[in-house]
Amino acid sequence: MTIIKHAGVIAWLVGIAIVIALVIWSGIGPIAQAIASVGWGILLVLAVRIGTVSVAGAGWQLLFPAHNHPGLGTCVLVRFIREATNALLPLMQVGGDLIGARLIMFRGIAGPLAAASIIVDILIQAVTQFLFACLGVAALVALGASDGLARTITSALAVAALLLIGFYVAQRSAGQRLLQWIMNALTGDRQWRVLGTIDAVYEQLATIYANRRRLFLSSFVHMIGWLAGVAEVLIVFAWMGHPIGLGEAIVIESLLHAVRGAAFAIPGALGAQEGGLVLLCALFGIPPEQAIALSLVKRVPDVVLGVPSLLAWQLMEWQRLQASRSSAEGPSQEASDRRSRDP
Repeated sequence: MTIIKHAGVIAWLVGIAIVIALVIWSGIGPIAQAIASVGWGILLVLAVRIGTVSVAGAGWQLLFPAHNHPGLGTCVLVRFIREATNALLPLMQVGGDLIGARLIMFRGIAGPLAAASIIVDILIQAVTQFLFACLGVAALVALGASDGLARTITSALAVAALLLIGFYVAQRSAGQRLLQWIMNALTGDRQWRVLGTIDAVYEQLATIYANRRRLFLSSFVHMIGWLAGVAEVLIVFAWMGHPIGLGEAIVIESLLHAVRGAAFAIPGALGAQEGGLVLLCALFGIPPEQAIALSLVKRVPDVVLGVPSLLAWQLMEWQRLQASRSSAEGPSQEASDRRSRDP
C-alpha cells in the first residue's frame, strides 16, 4: 500500500512537471492571454461541469435496487467527492471511487452493495466513454482525417474493447472463482471472512446485472453526460474568438477522455490531458497555447467544485466519527448508571 501511495505522489509530481514544461514551451504570455479572453465564459464551463457530474451521480443511483437505494442528492454529492478526489489528490483516478463506496455506506447501504454499485458504475462509465470515443473517431473520419490516423486510433479502441470485456467477465462467475482461488492462497486464517465478503459482493453484482432496465437507463444517462461535456469545448473556443464546429468539438472532447482513461494511473491525468489536447487541437489547426488554455480552463471547475467537495467528504467523516462515539458512549453510560443505582 505504501508503494502504491508513493507511486501516486511520484506520478502526480511528474504530471505537474510536464504541465509546467508545456506551458513554458507554448509561452506563458500567449496562454495567459488566451485564458483571459475566455473571461466570464468560465462560469458557463463551471455550469456545464456541475450538470455533467450531477448526471453521472444520477446514473449511479439508478443502479441500486428500487427497494434499497440512497437518495439522489446523496449520490450526486458523493459523485462530486469522487471526482474531486480523483482530480485533486495524489491518488490513482480510481481512488475516489473507493472513497465513494465507503461514503455511501454512511447512508445505510451495506458494504457489498456499495462495492458492487461502484464496480458496475465504473464499467458503465467506461463502456459509454468507449462509445463516445467511437463517435469521436466517426466524426474525425467524416472531417477528412488521414486513414493512417484513423487506423491507429481504431486499433487503440480495439485494445480498449478487449479490456472492457475482460473487466466484465471478471465480475461474473468465472471471475469469482479466480478471485476465490487467489484469496485461498493469500488469506490464510482469514480465508473464511474474506471469501464471505467476496461472495456477498458477487451476489450483489448478479442482482444489479439482472435488472437490465436499470442498466440501460444508467447507461443512457451516462451517455447524456458525456455528450453534454462537449459544450465545454464549444464555449471555451467561442469565447477565445476561435469558434469551432460541433464535429471538431466532439472529436476533441471524446478523444481527450480516452486519453485521460488511458492515463488513469496519473492523478488528475496531469500532463496527459495537456499533451493530449495539444495533439488533438493540432488536427484542426488550433495553436498549442489555445489548446493548453483549454486544458487549464477545464481544470478550473476541478478546483472550484473540488475543494468544497473535499470539505464535504471530511464533514461526512466527522459526522460518522461523532455518531460512532455517541453510540459507544451510550452503553457505557447506561452501565455506569446501573452500577450507581445498585445497592
